[in-house]
Amino acid sequence: MAYKILMIDDDTELLKMLRQYFEMKKYEIITAGNGTEGLRKIELQPDIILLDVNMPDIDGIELCRRIRDKVSCPVLFLTARVDEQDVVNGLSSGGDDYVLKPFSLKELDARITAHLKRETRRREKAECLFQGELSIDYKAKAVQIHTDYLELTRLEYDIIEFLSMNPGMVFEKERIYEKVCGYDAEGDSRVVTELIRRIRNKFRQYTETEYIETIWGMGYRWIK
Repeated sequence: MAYKILMIDDDTELLKMLRQYFEMKKYEIITAGNGTEGLRKIELQPDIILLDVNMPDIDGIELCRRIRDKVSCPVLFLTARVDEQDVVNGLSSGGDDYVLKPFSLKELDARITAHLKRETRRREKAECLFQGELSIDYKAKAVQIHTDYLELTRLEYDIIEFLSMNPGMVFEKERIYEKVCGYDAEGDSRVVTELIRRIRNKFRQYTETEYIETIWGMGYRWIK
């Protein structure tokens, strides 16, 4: 299956050139001409994002902040900016790399390949989580405490998987709802509160250890 690259840039000629080059490399290409369009297209779950810093509606730094809790894929900034503070701001917003314009297509290709390989290794390493008495088998979608398997609904498991694969990160219940139910799902995000209550009760049948922490006024996080 081809990797998906989401390219967000207001330079239409650059997008056209990048599309032609990377389609020849057998990538699936998704393009967006501004930040607003880019926000919509992250729903397509790209494997990597190329993001221009200077855009008229939402600049790349702000856009990266908005999407970082929705996608975990690598984000590469494409920019003509070279100031150290710009680099710091980009990386602090959740970016993974900087590619300065003008750039070599071969160099960009090599950067993309390196990030995708690193991401693949990360996912392969995350096939199972062992945390004290708890183990999560992400392939089998099974949660075990000591020798006992928890009986979980699909949504309960999906919440455990999402939070445990992003330990220490705080997510609003709206973000959790979007992640496990889909961006177009209809319903009330307050269902997350009830699902997490049920998950905690199932954990407490087998252990006193708390794995999901409530951060009041902010959301929930998986305790490392």
